Amino acid sequence: MEEGTIVKWHVKEGESIEAGAVLIEVATDKATVEHNAIDEGVLRKILVAEDNTAVVNQPIAIFTETADESIEGYEPEGIAPEAPPAEEAKAEEASAGEAPAKAPTATPPPSGGAMAQPAFVPEEPLESMDLGSPGSTFQGRILASPLARKIADEEGIDLSTVKGSGPRGRIVSEDLPKGGKEALVSFGSGRKPNVLPGTYEEEPLTQMRKAIGRRLQESKTFIPHFYVTQEIDAEPMATIRAQLKAGGLRVTFNDMILRASALALKEHPVINSGFNTVTGSIIRFKTIDISVAVTIPTGLITPIIRHADYKDLGALSTEMRSLATRAREGKLAREEYMGGSFSLSNLGMYGVRDFVAVINPPQAAILAIAGIQEKPVVRNGVIQAGKTLSVTLSSDHRVIDGTDAAEFLVTLKKILENPSLLLV
Repeated sequence: MEEGTIVKWHVKEGESIEAGAVLIEVATDKATVEHNAIDEGVLRKILVAEDNTAVVNQPIAIFTETADESIEGYEPEGIAPEAPPAEEAKAEEASAGEAPAKAPTATPPPSGGAMAQPAFVPEEPLESMDLGSPGSTFQGRILASPLARKIADEEGIDLSTVKGSGPRGRIVSEDLPKGGKEALVSFGSGRKPNVLPGTYEEEPLTQMRKAIGRRLQESKTFIPHFYVTQEIDAEPMATIRAQLKAGGLRVTFNDMILRASALALKEHPVINSGFNTVTGSIIRFKTIDISVAVTIPTGLITPIIRHADYKDLGALSTEMRSLATRAREGKLAREEYMGGSFSLSNLGMYGVRDFVAVINPPQAAILAIAGIQEKPVVRNGVIQAGKTLSVTLSSDHRVIDGTDAAEFLVTLKKILENPSLLLV
């Protein structure tokens, strides 16, 4: 952790606090954590207000033993956050009497020869909303003769739906439809936008979105991804799930894929690997710890099922529900989401046909699970109605070869198409 956002102060300036009482809530990369006061005292001044970010070892408040102790002239110990280079440049330009640049063209190259990130900034909104064709877009002012305006007003005709034949598209009385309002065929409501094209607003990234963006950008930039997709007959999975439900046992398709992945990883340990960029070496994980992507209001988190190959379908289902619930409540312990040897990302509940996922480093592979599709399938040379499931394995080519990925997916397919294997 390098920085955190103060979500809430539980004590106001001038109030006393006992040792051990909750002082603040801090949003980290993955969760919101309560921090307790380590000593009693009086909160005299808050230096970092709610919704603001502080780096590690930055002072965030001033406490005194008593309420009347003077803090005049006191400079807190610790470090101050460094101003971004762009802000420093603006300050220097302002002091020199120069107007700051409207938008950067590129981020200054970092030291050490690292790759510089290009600048992607939005275009400014258009100053005019006169976009041309009548009826479908807004025009600043409709050109029409006084007589045409009078007739249109009397007949209830929307001039924005009329194409003018006069100079510069000016509408004249001959352009108006005969028979008035009833004879007019209009598409849409004729409502006009009142916001300039290209208008936008910006919102700051949360600590979690910063971490997600940074980590996935690094993954996609520096890890040589390759993708292998397999289509699986999901009819047997649907059948056994219905049978279990009839017996009072509720499991999801995700639970079944989780169990099948653990069994397949046991048979293909090369997929249960990673890459250490510091030492430049391959990591061979000795345990099968599967990270499962869970969407939460602030972003994405990957709670981990430890020793997944030792747990039966029921145990996996129960543990996954518990982890997902606590993840959405922000109550996961660090060891419950940091680490893992392999990842699952499931968008099947949204009915997507297929997608590819970005590897979660230092892991070397992640399985993307799409939705079950009802479609014609061929069984024993006969076309029948069926259900299919598409899964895509994203792999790090420094660790895993194409044949490794293909063999893993073949085993996964065999298990899921014979789901009784999940119960043993």
